[in-house]
Amino acid sequence: MKELVLPSPAAPAAPAQRKRMLPPFSRPTVAPRWAALALAIWCTVGLNQAWWARLSQLAQEQSLSGTEQLWTALVLTAATFLWFMLLSWPGLRRIGWSVTLVTAAAVQYFMLHYGIVVDPSMVRNALQTNTSETMALMGSGLLLHVLLYAGLPMAVLWAGVRLQPGAWRRDLWRSALLVLAGFVVVGLGAKLLYKPMAPLVRNHTEIRFLINPLSTVVSVGNVTLKPLFKSKRPFQRISEDAALGASYTPPLKRATAAGVAAGHKPPLLVLVVGETARSDHFGLNGYPRNTTPEMEARHVISWRNVRSCGTNTLASVPCMFSHLGKEGFEGRKFEYENLLDVLQQAGLRVDWLDNQAGCKGVCNRISNAQADKIASAAALSQWCKDDECLDQIMVEQLDQRLKALQAAGEPQGTVLVLHQMGSHGPAYHRRSSPANKRFLPECATHVTSDCSRGQLVNVYDNSIVETDHFVSRTIDWLQTQQDRFETGLIYLSDHGESLGENGLYLHGLPYVIAPDVQKHVPWVLWPGTLLARTQVAERCLRAGTNAALTHDHFYHSVLGLLDVRSSTYKTGLDAFANCRPAVPQRAA
Repeated sequence: MKELVLPSPAAPAAPAQRKRMLPPFSRPTVAPRWAALALAIWCTVGLNQAWWARLSQLAQEQSLSGTEQLWTALVLTAATFLWFMLLSWPGLRRIGWSVTLVTAAAVQYFMLHYGIVVDPSMVRNALQTNTSETMALMGSGLLLHVLLYAGLPMAVLWAGVRLQPGAWRRDLWRSALLVLAGFVVVGLGAKLLYKPMAPLVRNHTEIRFLINPLSTVVSVGNVTLKPLFKSKRPFQRISEDAALGASYTPPLKRATAAGVAAGHKPPLLVLVVGETARSDHFGLNGYPRNTTPEMEARHVISWRNVRSCGTNTLASVPCMFSHLGKEGFEGRKFEYENLLDVLQQAGLRVDWLDNQAGCKGVCNRISNAQADKIASAAALSQWCKDDECLDQIMVEQLDQRLKALQAAGEPQGTVLVLHQMGSHGPAYHRRSSPANKRFLPECATHVTSDCSRGQLVNVYDNSIVETDHFVSRTIDWLQTQQDRFETGLIYLSDHGESLGENGLYLHGLPYVIAPDVQKHVPWVLWPGTLLARTQVAERCLRAGTNAALTHDHFYHSVLGLLDVRSSTYKTGLDAFANCRPAVPQRAA
């Protein structure tokens, strides 16, 4: 008989083995609908600080009772919950929720530190901002803010809980009930809050853009998705009848060493598209600091009462070169040619040189270049740092651009457009050379709210001094061309800037609520010899520098100054028309 052998008891597990055998950390399982609700509450409490702060400021104007404030919080939470539920699909929810949290945290940072609101215009402008401008907005403060307000809930979402798998199938009816409850809360809240909130929204429309993250979601959708459902505006030419006026006859003769043999010299006009310049910080316009001594020494003419078409570059630049004016441009049903197309069709050589984030479509059909892309190594070394260049790099290229335009033969006239970096914030300290830092101490950070009011004004004023020097150097270059051309220069800024007034910084607020400092811009003319060519009385212009002008006048004033005929020209919008002895018929 075989001997029965019993198995011996297992040896005790080694400590390391016992550790491996311990059950893993058990994360609580949460249905996605409850996770979405928790994130919505987090957004209402933690990511709507700008909204609650603004509402508190307006309490005296329209006091909300405790019940009304509670309903406001419930409506914000319910609306945000509906957005998170829209993203609540397997494989998408964690990513979609995380992107929303990071975006909301970043947007709140800029709301709190710069006073901006995220409307469709701001989104469009942000999408066209170049890398260097974007990097200037980044910093440790933004990173810490995002880590705190987005990182904490994301850590819980990704590592702290398990989202119940397949819950959207098994618990569809429960999720549907909660979504329905969200719609009910939004509907009831809208009805209850209409009476106290409607006056506030009408009088302070910016508060609806402070709802975070929903205002950003709506604005991004407006910019990216809405165009997909709208037909593209058809393109329409306006330059077919453009022609040169009587001042170009008799035919121009070829220039000689002694000058022009007969007839008028051809015009050479430089248009400087300024950037982020405030009219009230120009010494020319009565600012106590003389920020524009060089232009003043060159006897320029400066209009003091000028308003822009928009509050950001993307809105203003295409509008100021349009024949439609602000109202017509914003409501247009077609895309049109612009001022530069009309000048080129009439027979003038036109060129755009850019030291900014592009021409916003204005230069698409003319000769154009980015200043840093065509600069010499020596110029880049002198004027550029950290992928940004001072505007003076464009002065170094004027001879080159003019020569290139003349390569095809003797021109009837030439227009050079220079698009500045100017006073673009928030890194104002990078907008002026050491020689032009006259006002110290200056704010040396891009987080403008971290600087004192005095430091911020100093650094901004230094950027205006830099513009003064750049424009004056361009005028000096034009004077060297007067043996061959009748010369002139127009400087006009695209928009202004907020420097901490009422807690606002930078620019880009919706036009209807933007403070005047974001719309009040400088317009400067160096008359050179070009005014006399079209019989404009300089003394008359100097006497009218308080006239109310807007970007609407720019298109027609340039046509009039260059004596270019077009059916789009309007005498009433020509800033120089009243100072001519007679205004010729402009229609071709």
